[in-house]
Amino acid sequence: MRIRLFYLTPVRMIILGFVILIFIGGILLALPFSSNNGQSVGFLNALFTSTDAVCVSGLVVVSTNLQWSLFGKIVLLILIQIGALGIMSLVTLFSLVTKKQLGLRERLMIQESTRDFTMKGIAHTFQMILAVTLVIEFAGAVLLAIRFIPLYGVWSGMGHSVFYAISGFCNAGFELTGSPAAPFASLVPFQSQPFVLLTIALLGIIGGLGFVVWFDIASKRRLSKLNLHSKLILCSTVFLLVLGWLLFLLFEHDNPGTMGEMSWPLKIVNAFFQSTVTRSSGFNAIPTGEMQDTSGFLSILLMLIGGAPGSTAGGVKVTTLAVIMLTAYGFITGHEEVHVFKRRIPWRFINRAVAILTVSFIIVIIGTLVLLFNHEGTFGQVFFEVASAFGTVGLTSGITPNLQAGSKCMLMLIMLIGRIGPFTAVVAFTSRAKARNMTYKYPEGEITVG
Repeated sequence: MRIRLFYLTPVRMIILGFVILIFIGGILLALPFSSNNGQSVGFLNALFTSTDAVCVSGLVVVSTNLQWSLFGKIVLLILIQIGALGIMSLVTLFSLVTKKQLGLRERLMIQESTRDFTMKGIAHTFQMILAVTLVIEFAGAVLLAIRFIPLYGVWSGMGHSVFYAISGFCNAGFELTGSPAAPFASLVPFQSQPFVLLTIALLGIIGGLGFVVWFDIASKRRLSKLNLHSKLILCSTVFLLVLGWLLFLLFEHDNPGTMGEMSWPLKIVNAFFQSTVTRSSGFNAIPTGEMQDTSGFLSILLMLIGGAPGSTAGGVKVTTLAVIMLTAYGFITGHEEVHVFKRRIPWRFINRAVAILTVSFIIVIIGTLVLLFNHEGTFGQVFFEVASAFGTVGLTSGITPNLQAGSKCMLMLIMLIGRIGPFTAVVAFTSRAKARNMTYKYPEGEITVG
């Protein structure tokens, strides 16, 4: 008799693939020659870094630039690329190399990995995703090379350009600016370089939209013709970008520790960059520890929201927030059904959004309680760190490098859940049964809500 827990559905196989990849990455990064000093960083720190890379989080415990050798950095880039595209990129590449046709199970796994709605031409779709990803990252590297080659020289500048293009598009947040004086500087040294900041921000926005949206825009080319999924993501993304931009500018424009000494054009660029990267990329061009409390709380909210389903971003996703807000608006205005763009949202999607928000809330609470129990920092620092891990963002309040082993394991688990999706993680290990319609209904009961 097959044990239900180990029945490998496509979703469970994807999760297992992520876990195996994380352990392989941890083993490689723990090797002495993965470090600059020729000494192993230790398996736990290597495993944490591997989880960071595969889950495209960037919540690092060691300085990427100072700790890792060229081999270690190449391993990180490979882990980031595979993690961002989903573990099914390996399956597709294997199929292309061996000329082996994808079976039904593999196609179902790709469908789940990309959040595609149909199975029609799914292998071809994934090949297109790989091709478009490489093209966008190449274009980003070329643009960044304009600034990095004069700054670092030809070879080092090209290396920096490729690294930041991949890290930026995959919303990973790994950087190479660390120095002995400032090991976790992120992009603070480039806060006066609008070209670099805007290029990386654009890469992050494109990566955070999701593969389904890309191809819908490419095929329809007009907002009015896009499907509801794409319209909702684009409108939600623009709204959050503009709102975050204006609020960061309001909160930080006179803060001497962040934007206070900048010119107004630089303040506008840095506020936009912070609004963009906070929802998933994890870079920061202003010192996170010097931000106002209002900006810190805004950052937590944006990190928890994240990007689009099927993208390189984490969090509860913008569509979940949009559905919840539309449902609340419909209730307040007295509508029995939820409508947007002249379309009705079925109740099964509303129920799913509520479930995702509830499960996410519970996960963040548990993670926060565990770190507080281990006395890892103040409530604000711990909550910020857990939100960053869940949103696979990578911004830090500064406590991650000094966490205890148990707290690191907790954050690794939260990052993995944030990458695959909280609802997917729970459903994958609760039941393999399909949704079924009951042939009977219980009588209604009256309760008081609110």
